[in-house]
Amino acid sequence: MSVEIEPKGGEVAFKWFNNYAGVTIRTPSKIIVIDPADIHPREFPNANILLITHEHYDHLDQAVVREIYKQTNCKVYADPTSARRLRSVIAPENLEEVNVGEEVEVEGIKIKIEKCNHPPAATPVTFLITTEDGVKIYHTADSLPFPEMEQIGQEYKPDLVFCTVGIAPGCSPETGVEIAKLIKPKVAVPYHTASRRDLEKFCEIVSNRIPEVKCLLVEKGKAYKYP
Repeated sequence: MSVEIEPKGGEVAFKWFNNYAGVTIRTPSKIIVIDPADIHPREFPNANILLITHEHYDHLDQAVVREIYKQTNCKVYADPTSARRLRSVIAPENLEEVNVGEEVEVEGIKIKIEKCNHPPAATPVTFLITTEDGVKIYHTADSLPFPEMEQIGQEYKPDLVFCTVGIAPGCSPETGVEIAKLIKPKVAVPYHTASRRDLEKFCEIVSNRIPEVKCLLVEKGKAYKYP
């Protein structure tokens, strides 16, 4: 889904577009789409980079990915299981399988591939994105907390982190808060739920337990800017 806000240097804009982990991030030079599912491909006419975290239906829709690729010729980076499923629909030169611990760079955008604690998935990953002018965004897919998140927070000091608060197995506002507590970003954004109450409860707990972390209560389909 296109992001109407045009960020300047040192800014990013983003939009959460489904009830899952679907997020579009716009930097001053690039448009990054993560886990496009349950949405029409025409919503992404200008995508430059497409990221897939794992193979579940609410994160990987091969038909949607194929159509976005056909209309944009974007680069696609996917976890190993998803990459295998996409080999028949994405040209080899535009599809790259990524594994935990690797880093790719696309014209100044750095993407570090991190662990994901989502046991039902085969080879899930999370993405730590550093924009061309240094804004750091951590997309945690639908991961539960894991100890290494504390090191990620200390080493990279993310500006924004997306925290799963519902739907995925074992996830809740409380587990989302634990992610925010481990990483300690400047701004925590709850997502991956169809419940407004889940989002609100996450922000209430963050405010009480981690007051140094700002919670941004987002609406699905609405564009936001950081900072």
